[in-house]
Amino acid sequence: MRKTLLAVALSLAGCTTVARPDPATPAAVAVVFDRETATPATVEGLADRETGRAVEANDPVRIASISKLVMALATLRLVEEGKVDLGTDVSNYLGWPLRNPRFPEARVTLGQLLRHRSGLRDDAGYVIPLGESLQAELADPRAWYADAPPGEAPFEYANLGSPVVATVLEAASGERYDRLVERAVFAPLGIEACLNWIGCSEEMAERAVILYRSTGEVARDHAADRPPHCTIPVADGEACSLEDYVPGTNASIFSPQGGVRIGMMDLAKLGQALIQTSRPGVFSGRVLAELIFSMMATPTDVDFFCGYGAAIQMIEVPGHGCNDTLFGDGRPRIGHAGEAYGLRSGLWMDVEGGSGMAYFVTAVPETAEEDSGGFAPEEVALVRRALEASDR
Repeated sequence: MRKTLLAVALSLAGCTTVARPDPATPAAVAVVFDRETATPATVEGLADRETGRAVEANDPVRIASISKLVMALATLRLVEEGKVDLGTDVSNYLGWPLRNPRFPEARVTLGQLLRHRSGLRDDAGYVIPLGESLQAELADPRAWYADAPPGEAPFEYANLGSPVVATVLEAASGERYDRLVERAVFAPLGIEACLNWIGCSEEMAERAVILYRSTGEVARDHAADRPPHCTIPVADGEACSLEDYVPGTNASIFSPQGGVRIGMMDLAKLGQALIQTSRPGVFSGRVLAELIFSMMATPTDVDFFCGYGAAIQMIEVPGHGCNDTLFGDGRPRIGHAGEAYGLRSGLWMDVEGGSGMAYFVTAVPETAEEDSGGFAPEEVALVRRALEASDR
């Protein structure tokens, strides 16, 4: 009876009681879209367990390797502008020779790097802090496949290729990578997003989805990881400032391999642009054609990456028998997956059907290695629930 009277009193005072999300429910958002509309299908869990802030549909989150697709789109925009070519030796842009030390005559191209066929690998690491040399990192033989030259090396998913691509784009355009991506990809689509929180508004940063491990430990983007604190990797003794940064020297500081922060409603806009390439001022049909052609022309011989092109995958291709079942409805999709810091994410498009989904789920138990491939049960369950909800 006392609870009933309290509820009445709150109602009369203009207050409402709102159920707080269960902190044991990981933050998860799934947005379904077609060529014209985008709709949140699942929004659940806490973006910040400490404050009890519930996640909202467009709260920004670190989308991990989907950032590589953003990088590929920026690359193809520069191709259209005539500033880079996918088959040109990237040494011509960098101003210094980029070579596998074991194959000094073999050129490295943007096309190879985007398809993970350059021979680069992550054994020497792939985060090069501000104040250290990308050129020196790439001179390390451990950074390269030993048994075949670039272009002939087998598919090997390597994060290190992304800082190289981003640095090439900077050198060719004269633009800092974060500003280039804003101009070439985000701004034309009306997207609010950034890399490593650089350029995002204070209000957006305050809505960050904090990434938690499955153990409950904070993994990334707590308040100490966001402005006004330093948000880029910096070498010991180096000031955390981009004031003197020279574009074309070390774009690793922007984490092009995984550092994009974006909400799922905004990520859906990117998917819509790819399934609606006739939309003026965004991406031409040539962009999507290049993505799909490069994927079809690049066999991977890796169970999960059944088809991988210019930073884009194809999943659930009938007859391939790959470890890539996510939607389970028999329709092939293109896009990219993300996996890092307890997060799983995806942007997937059914180009023929004109639909897609952007999603993330946090606090997923990690495998032995990040970016190990294969979809986690938690993200499969999220996608299936969102797909079912969107069909009602």
